[in-house]
Amino acid sequence: MADYKQIVIFDTTLRDGEQAPGCSMNPAEKLEVARRLEKLGVDVIEAGFPASSPGDLESVKSIAGIIKESAVAGLCRSLEKDIDAAREALKEALSPRVHIFLATSPIHMEYKLKMKAEEVLEQAVWAVRYAKQFCDDIEFSAEDAFRSDRDFVCRIFGETIKAGARTVNFPDTVGYAMPGEFGERIRYIKEHTPGIEKVKLSVHCHNDLGLAVANSLAAIQNGADQVECTINGIGERAGNASLEEIVMSLRVRRDRFGADTRINTAQIYGTSRLVSQVTGVKVQPNKAIVGENAFAHEAGIHQHGVMANRETYEIMTPESVGISKNQMVLGKHSGRHAFEDRLKLLGFNTDSGLLEKLFTEFKVLADKKKTVNDRDIEALVMDAAASVPETWSLDHWAVNTGSALGASGTIRLLHKAGHSEKIVALGDGPIDSIFKAINQIIGREPELELYEIGAITGGSSAQGETMVKIAWDDRRYNGRGVSTDIIESSIKAYLAAVNAMEWESAH
Repeated sequence: MADYKQIVIFDTTLRDGEQAPGCSMNPAEKLEVARRLEKLGVDVIEAGFPASSPGDLESVKSIAGIIKESAVAGLCRSLEKDIDAAREALKEALSPRVHIFLATSPIHMEYKLKMKAEEVLEQAVWAVRYAKQFCDDIEFSAEDAFRSDRDFVCRIFGETIKAGARTVNFPDTVGYAMPGEFGERIRYIKEHTPGIEKVKLSVHCHNDLGLAVANSLAAIQNGADQVECTINGIGERAGNASLEEIVMSLRVRRDRFGADTRINTAQIYGTSRLVSQVTGVKVQPNKAIVGENAFAHEAGIHQHGVMANRETYEIMTPESVGISKNQMVLGKHSGRHAFEDRLKLLGFNTDSGLLEKLFTEFKVLADKKKTVNDRDIEALVMDAAASVPETWSLDHWAVNTGSALGASGTIRLLHKAGHSEKIVALGDGPIDSIFKAINQIIGREPELELYEIGAITGGSSAQGETMVKIAWDDRRYNGRGVSTDIIESSIKAYLAAVNAMEWESAH
């Protein structure tokens, strides 16, 4: 590792990734993702945009208070109120970073900012100097840098470096660049920016043409020191550069890039699964590195080759990215020690209280299923660890349905205040009737935007995993539920989304 240039990994899953439609996370989920990113070994965690809402400020503050091994960044516009919000949110961070951005392309300056180039330069320098008063680690981003005049970018980078920026970021904000020209631009910036040798040059690539990873790698070949990326490539529009693809490209082809990262690649798959679960956005089966088919071989000639020597068709091992091949079976006779060891193998560190709760739920599940696998355990941890406080909890449910009779659903919910409510509702099917009953109890009718159900594992005893997304008052809330009964998993998912909605409404 010492022989290779170390690339800084700046993860923006919790900021740019969460801005993607349908990818919102509640505060508990953000904390869980932040902990996993720290375990993964990312250098910088961009925790959010503190000035965007009181909730985001509090979320960044919570993350800043627990993360010790990674820097924690807050995004700001070049405005005093934004920088002040970042100062408040990051005051408990061990390694805080203020990330300031301002657009530099002609189209953005004219139509969005309504500012002249000289005014933009002056504002950027002022913002960096203002933030430098209370934070030493300042990053300045020239939004839409690739469509900006390259000499103006060199000039604004040079001036913000003089003002105190330690990292300057060159984004391809709309995913317009081709790898060859993006690499050339990065080389030009390195060669023509005063003071660039004193700081880190970063890139932030979007995936509108499917080239975010390719552009990021081209930038590294031409001198970039930091890449900004997200788990599973989630983000605005078509997404961001995928962290796992960049990291494994550098690791597998160190001979080509002469660079590597400090990422613990064995944590990649678990982190990918966690982000997929909390956002409700599934990873496509053929996704590089973390897709279900990434290490699958069906063609006979491929299977024969892999059995003879894995390197015939695998340029990296499943284990290298954290896909476990451990065949130890967990079941109703398994003890607490074996269960705790499996949790650690999967990357989960739990306190004694949560471990006790998880072990109890594991035993209940093991009585329903002959064996419990890693996916089942992940589901247990996610349900227990990454949820908002329950305003409503499930007490009892029943459905009556038939081909000619329609469906009626009965549900009784317990409110956190101590009372319970029971409703019977009619619907087009068992799920519709139950969801209508829940709506009557809570006194709201959110729009159901997404309802997906699938099996966590194979077999008739598999747990059903349900994902729902509801919309209320221009906000969207995700919910996830797991049970060996698909109706119960649907109820749990809908209640999880409802509780997220109720919690946010109360805060």
